[in-house]
Amino acid sequence: MPVKYLGWLVEIIYEDQSGKITKRRIQVKSIRSGMIRADDLLSGKPRMFRESGLLACRPIRTTA
Repeated sequence: MPVKYLGWLVEIIYEDQSGKITKRRIQVKSIRSGMIRADDLLSGKPRMFRESGLLACRPIRTTA
């Protein structure tokens, strides 16, 4: 995930270590050492994602 997405709302498709694929909406807090720290918008809880598990990402457009 590009560092330019820090602070952005992003939709991701992610594969966890067990092979389960999920689609999530997150707000990126930090990217460091192959790990993405973010808030999951559905659950409202902080999450950690491995960059290697990231299958796709795109910014979410917000309206003012």
